[in-house]
Amino acid sequence: MENTKELILESQLEESRMSNSNFINNLVKEIHTKNVEAGWWNDPETGETLLNNRFTPYVIATKILMTVTELAEATEGYRKDLIDDKLTDRPMFEVELADALIRILDIAGVMKYDLGGAMEAKRSFNFRRDDHKIENRLKIGGKKF
Repeated sequence: MENTKELILESQLEESRMSNSNFINNLVKEIHTKNVEAGWWNDPETGETLLNNRFTPYVIATKILMTVTELAEATEGYRKDLIDDKLTDRPMFEVELADALIRILDIAGVMKYDLGGAMEAKRSFNFRRDDHKIENRLKIGGKKF
């Protein structure tokens, strides 16, 4: 009986993981498609793609660093308890986190990554990691945060 319950729970967890993975991957496709349509992956002056040439690594690196700037803006919003200047009904911290997430999902789209699958695999791995367990984090040399 106990094995049956464990199998059912494991099946439900796997179904949830697949649903989460599909949701994330659908967001990747939607956001990246909209950003391509809006011209964020083309030179605004010439209309030429920013990819498939010798500058592609620099474009990807720039997009990654733009994600870092969104996180810096989120930190500033959090530090000063600011309201966002464009979405004035929301904290700046929340909006800038959303901006960072949008940029990450867009980059995953251009790279054609299975971000949802990678995220679920990483979450599963982290769940089993000894260095993520509280008792090990409390030890000398353990991860404090």
